[in-house]
Amino acid sequence: MPDVVVVESPAKARTIEKYLGSGFKVLASLGHVRDLPAKDGSVRPEEDFAMDWEADERGQKQVKAIAAALRGANRLFLATDPDREGEAISWHVKDMLASQGALRGVDVRRITFNEITKRAVQNALAHPRDLDTPLIEAYLARRALDYLVGFTLSPVLWRKLPGSKSAGRVQSVALRLICEREAEIEAFQAREYWTIEARMANLAGAPFTARLTHLDGRKLEQFDLPDEPAALRAKAAVEAAEWSVGSVERKRVKRHPPPPFQTSTLQQEASRKLGMGAQMTMRTAQQLYEGVDIGGETVGLITYMRTDGVQMAREAIQALRAHIRHAFGEDYLPAAPREYSSRAKNAQEAHEAIRPTDVSRTPEQVAPFLSEPQRKLYELIWKRAVASQMQSAELDQTTVELVEKTGKARLRATGSVIAFDGFLRLYREDVDDAAQDEDETRILPPLREGEPVKRGEVTASQHFTQPPPRYSEASLVKKLEELGIGRPSTYASILQVLQDRQYVRLEKRRFIPEDRGRLVTAFLVAFFERYVDTGFTAALEEQLDDISGGRADWRAVMRAFWRDFRAAVDATADLKISDVIDRLDAELGPHFFPRRADGGDPRACPSCAGGRLGLRLGRTGAFIGCSNYPECRYTRPLAVAGAEGEGTTLAEGIRVLGTDPATGQQVTLRRGPYGIYAQLGEPGTDEKGKPTKPRRASLTRGMDPETMTLEQALALLSMPRVVGRHPETGEEITSNLGRFGPYLKMGALSKSLDRDDDPLTIGLNRAVALLADAKPRGITLGEHPAGGTVEVRRGRFGPFLLHGSRVANLPRGTEMEAVTLKEAVRLLAEKGKELPPKGKAGGKAGARARQPARAAPARKATAKTPVAKKPAAKKSAAKKPAAAKAGAKKPAARKPAAGKGAR
Repeated sequence: MPDVVVVESPAKARTIEKYLGSGFKVLASLGHVRDLPAKDGSVRPEEDFAMDWEADERGQKQVKAIAAALRGANRLFLATDPDREGEAISWHVKDMLASQGALRGVDVRRITFNEITKRAVQNALAHPRDLDTPLIEAYLARRALDYLVGFTLSPVLWRKLPGSKSAGRVQSVALRLICEREAEIEAFQAREYWTIEARMANLAGAPFTARLTHLDGRKLEQFDLPDEPAALRAKAAVEAAEWSVGSVERKRVKRHPPPPFQTSTLQQEASRKLGMGAQMTMRTAQQLYEGVDIGGETVGLITYMRTDGVQMAREAIQALRAHIRHAFGEDYLPAAPREYSSRAKNAQEAHEAIRPTDVSRTPEQVAPFLSEPQRKLYELIWKRAVASQMQSAELDQTTVELVEKTGKARLRATGSVIAFDGFLRLYREDVDDAAQDEDETRILPPLREGEPVKRGEVTASQHFTQPPPRYSEASLVKKLEELGIGRPSTYASILQVLQDRQYVRLEKRRFIPEDRGRLVTAFLVAFFERYVDTGFTAALEEQLDDISGGRADWRAVMRAFWRDFRAAVDATADLKISDVIDRLDAELGPHFFPRRADGGDPRACPSCAGGRLGLRLGRTGAFIGCSNYPECRYTRPLAVAGAEGEGTTLAEGIRVLGTDPATGQQVTLRRGPYGIYAQLGEPGTDEKGKPTKPRRASLTRGMDPETMTLEQALALLSMPRVVGRHPETGEEITSNLGRFGPYLKMGALSKSLDRDDDPLTIGLNRAVALLADAKPRGITLGEHPAGGTVEVRRGRFGPFLLHGSRVANLPRGTEMEAVTLKEAVRLLAEKGKELPPKGKAGGKAGARARQPARAAPARKATAKTPVAKKPAAKKSAAKKPAAAKAGAKKPAARKPAAGKGAR
């Protein structure tokens, strides 16, 4: 029997199985196979943090398939990702298999590889190891921490701050950073200042620009010219003076290349240069890592993309240096390889940097095989890795001081020119490459000390200080990393959760906190300040690193945390909601009631005399209300969630999400008799005056109407969605919504999605795995002797035959695949019935009449389900004459089938 290898994704499994050949069976776990149940008590501190793990249907199915493959096998290689989560998945798989008795006589080993190449995989198989216990314990501690914080703090939020969604250990700290930055912006007072610049020229007439740096014998600070009169006086002084060159300073400086990417720097650069969010960056990088079809061969193009490390393998560095020598020449190659060190304290998680697996696969060569996001990201990774081993750039910088006769005023001119471009020939890290080019190529004309210069136009420019910028995805990731909070591999999911909870929104690629987010942050800072403190959270991350490094006991760390955290939560037990409101009202008053331009009281009630506006809490969340309630019933919602009415409520049961950019029609969420649905536009009439219905789509299970965005609603309304093409057959796979929920379709195959699958986001790998177990909806058997095709189809009540408008049920127990054309023709002739013409049966029933009904079998009596007694036929006969009974309509006792269709 072949040995078994377990990886995480089907795409990776197919690639690795090609590398290993027939001696190995490679299966995918499809990520985590089990998790803590989302209910109270899954982690029990009173039992020294015992945990309950639960496998969902998908996890059970995958482990069952692995157990079946292990029958007769000698070895099991756990080859999940080379990080903490990958180690945890391997541990879960092994534990579940052991509990099922599937590992008897099987040698279980752990292997890891940083890149999916044949050489790397074979090398990993040759050097297996045991599971890393400290790394698994760090996972257990982190999972227990996140669970206990979420399941302990979130109920406090729900009780004391209605309308709140959740709190999280790292999520809440990130939210606090965003909210505090917004408070800084709101409190910011712009300050005016002026600068003076003069156009100058040397004796040969070559122009350059100089700025005033000294006046009246002292250096000018930023606000020394605070207004226009002061600026005009300085300008007049420059215009009245005669200027000459006081000093010329020239120096050569070196600019060294940045290190290759790690997870956080990749997310930052992809955001700045490519406009890609953290989620999209990681999703695209995962595709490049798992493998792309290039000329019929699946190739992993980059190394593992979740890493804290910046070091590279020795052979990779040598390959990069060889490429640089060949492509750019010896001048661009340093004498010795560049060595970079990681700042990560956890050496077991500091893997190799993100780099191309083969530098000879240039972006130009692989571009035809990649999607646009894949091409852009691969080019960024490839250039950064190559540049990291190139020669430093050299710049000649020149600083010229211009003086006037008295020496009381000075002007300064600076310029620089690239003497040797080095790594800049390939890669620039700065955000604005155009601005950088201009700065590095600003050349001053030849100037000598004592040489007089000619003065041209002098300009005085007004400026105002700017508030600190809002966080972008890149700058927030950088801040979290600087503070030592979270892990780079988790940043993308943290930022997404904040948006899904509607705590923040992204506008022009900048995070803006919603009022809901500010309320939650103010509450946590007021009553749980320690647990949203950046220093405390960073120190906790260090303790987790100590656990994974084998330097700390995970249960001891958990005991210390839980003791203090439980006490802090218990202290809020007697906290009154009125106390919470008063605290939040004082904290967020400047935000909700900003100063008025006319100097009036921003809290004055516009509806009554003497009323004072303040923060109030209702069952559905916070709002602004009058202090004179119930005499004055003035209320208003908190700040509008979006521009142009997005997020506002027009009427009860209707929420406006925004406008469809393609049609200009309004997109709304509405509550109907069968649940909440999205609607595009309003009912109207066509050109002929006939009524038209707007497009509608019901929300699927798991979709939260409170967090539904315009983009999600438009995606829902545009169903079916093309997931991709099957890698083997090339057939198109689509996801759609049906009467019985979301499903996948490929040709004649269809498959209902699992509870955890989202039809809007399901990927190709997952879709292929689900369709592998799907059965066709119909099979064409061949031509009927009388003409036309004969099909066997799968119906709600079992398989049936179809020939034109004639149908026939298959005998009970007969499989679709077992029916021959000859048997089908006979059954159609003997038992076939003609379907009524369309519209004759009326309504939904007419539509369903195309499928024959199967008589329901009689129910057997059991202890749980007693058989109902039949009504006495003689009594009924006595009450009504036989003729009347025959002509009477049957009572509509069951209508659910038609009712379901109305949804």
